[in-house]
Amino acid sequence: MQRRARLGLAVLAVVLGIVGCSNVNVSAQSPQPAGKSPSAISRMICTEKAAGEIAQVVAAKASVTAPTWADHLYSCGYHYSEGTLVLSVKELSSWPQTYAYFDELAKTLHKTAPVRGLGQGAFVVGDGSVAVRKDWKILLVDISRLHGMVGSPPSSRNTVALDAAAVILGCWSGD
Repeated sequence: MQRRARLGLAVLAVVLGIVGCSNVNVSAQSPQPAGKSPSAISRMICTEKAAGEIAQVVAAKASVTAPTWADHLYSCGYHYSEGTLVLSVKELSSWPQTYAYFDELAKTLHKTAPVRGLGQGAFVVGDGSVAVRKDWKILLVDISRLHGMVGSPPSSRNTVALDAAAVILGCWSGD
């Protein structure tokens, strides 16, 4: 119940503008296929602005590693004193490809529970990491390298994953 309440607060903060998220400037359009370089939506997960917005919600600042782009996967690490949270976005090129990747990720990571109200589909895995499907992109908030509570007051690793996912999804508009 506490996890749902925290997720609700993170989503509410984004909606009410408490977190100053600037939506990625993308017009309402059909999902775009993966390209040679990461989309604006993928790139935003590793920006100073995203890091600041996540810091506001989880009450802890992180240093963000240089992003990587390989095999249509964009990712970076958020370093906290308690360890590293890794954000990544897998870009795909069709609905069947997206559903297949999302389903395979659920099997590989051992999905434990769905998360309602986040993206177009989301789930939590055993270590508390969160995967979210939005259009032809899959966001993964990997907390497997976080060791202990984060922030002040301290938040559980699971809460940090849900909060970070809610902030990122709140910033995504369009593709």
